[in-house]
Amino acid sequence: MKILIIGNGYIGSRCAAAWPDAILSDKIVNSSEDVSRLIDEHQPDAVLNAAGIVGRPNVDWCEDHQLETMWGNAVLPVIIAKACQEKNVYLLHIGSGCIFYGESPDSLGWREDDFANPAVVYTKSKYAADLVLMTLDNVGIGRIRMPIDSTPYRGNLIDKLASYNKVIDVENSVTVIDDMISVFHQLLEKKASGVYHVTNPGSIKHKEILSLYEELVDPSHTNVWITEDELVSTGLAAKGRSSNILQSNNLEKAGITMRPIKEAIRATMEKYAQNKNAAANE
Repeated sequence: MKILIIGNGYIGSRCAAAWPDAILSDKIVNSSEDVSRLIDEHQPDAVLNAAGIVGRPNVDWCEDHQLETMWGNAVLPVIIAKACQEKNVYLLHIGSGCIFYGESPDSLGWREDDFANPAVVYTKSKYAADLVLMTLDNVGIGRIRMPIDSTPYRGNLIDKLASYNKVIDVENSVTVIDDMISVFHQLLEKKASGVYHVTNPGSIKHKEILSLYEELVDPSHTNVWITEDELVSTGLAAKGRSSNILQSNNLEKAGITMRPIKEAIRATMEKYAQNKNAAANE
């Protein structure tokens, strides 16, 4: 199966490196015609949309760049979907599980069909695209949360937490990148429509992640633990962050599984330590 990946950022590049059947486009698309030309050029069986705006150095950037954020996260996915619909090519769009804030009405976590409650520009823009794309046939949405990878990278949750002097201890669903890559490929193969929470079963606290980091990567690491209120009141963040636990019922219905988070995070941290040491010795 030939997969066209639009968006050559970190996630798109990681998927392309793992899939021999992938074509990673480096072209910036601004219209459905641009996407149609890419489809005509490469004749893919499916398209993965990995393009989007996350903000640098973090999502607070999006608060001051609303139009750019809305364009990249809400308008562009619809433009890509329009071309895919016209060419009758399946589209898998990468969404965000951060559109949910706080505890779910269901004790097991937020479900794929729950209405979200986005609170900041970034999450509002991501949810806006979901609301449109979920109405279309031949389109799937894979929502990921707080990516954790075995490769050191600034967007990796491990690197983020380890770099902060002050950290809040919250419990969340997270996405291990190695598992996500496999799930995305299976969704593309199945041409699965609908919304999928691509998060590892279970949840994990920041303290658990940093405890593993100190055990396996850097025993000298230290940080100060603060409350969620202090994150904003001390100026470390412009607005509060999303914390939530998600259910992945639709993945189960599709016959797709991911490793339990506690198992996956230890294996990932062990690989992370090896990769970090190898990079330091180069």
